Amino acid sequence: MTAPDSSAAAADLLKDGPRRDGARDGRRTGRASGRQVPLPLLLPALVGLAFLLLPLAALLVRAPWSTLPDQLTSAAVWQALRLSLLCATAATAVSLVIGVPLAWLLARTDFPGRGLVRALVTLPLVLPPVVGGVALLLALGRNGVVGRWLDAWFGVTLPFTTAGVVLAETFVAMPFLVISVEGTLRAADPRYEEAATTLGASRFTAFRRVTLPLVAPGIAAGAVLAWARALGEFGATITFAGNFPGRTQTMPLAVYLALQNDPAAAIALSLVLLTVSIAVLAGLRDRWMTTS
Repeated sequence: MTAPDSSAAAADLLKDGPRRDGARDGRRTGRASGRQVPLPLLLPALVGLAFLLLPLAALLVRAPWSTLPDQLTSAAVWQALRLSLLCATAATAVSLVIGVPLAWLLARTDFPGRGLVRALVTLPLVLPPVVGGVALLLALGRNGVVGRWLDAWFGVTLPFTTAGVVLAETFVAMPFLVISVEGTLRAADPRYEEAATTLGASRFTAFRRVTLPLVAPGIAAGAVLAWARALGEFGATITFAGNFPGRTQTMPLAVYLALQNDPAAAIALSLVLLTVSIAVLAGLRDRWMTTS
């Protein structure tokens, strides 16, 4: 090796070596410093953790474990549970049918007022559920803006029916699906769709054969979140559909009713909903509970 080559190699070594070591040391330092939590941050963090976990722990401590099998096998509990599962699944199906195209519209097209439309789509996330139920009554009630025509033309009355439960749950749950699918669509490379259309596929065929398989994990995660939100819906359901056993009384409504007459039954029903919530989080742990 000639002298100039040796000098160049040494220069490269001096230039690259310390930089890699420095970056490695920086990563070590960052990880080490991350373990040293300042006391002014540690104490409020522990208080916040205790605040969130204490009610759940109290629910487990005060649960009537000895009579729990009898509580959970009663006819009223199974009736409310069956109706909750049926309505939550139906609301998720409706959300998929109309929510996925809406998410695609927001993610893949550009039209005037798209930001406003996105804000209106996500409004049920921050809107009090009771207000959502009142809005549904004013829109789809027997004297509502649209409901009066449904009643006059087709004889369809939605409030205080099982279909009303599904609509109320869809109203509050669909934004979770739309947000999840829209985020996944924005992360997906649109050039695959463009390549499919270049090869002669229609836009709908490209969406069905190319886009849907790409965003399937996001759709699945959004559907699970929407289903869980629908299962736990209370305010819009009781306002728009009422609380009739066997017809509109879902699990959250049964918990509210049992709390007034039979606290042990309310705790048992709450444990069922808590178990479902934990199962949902466990199923989505790879998407929501991992860190980079």
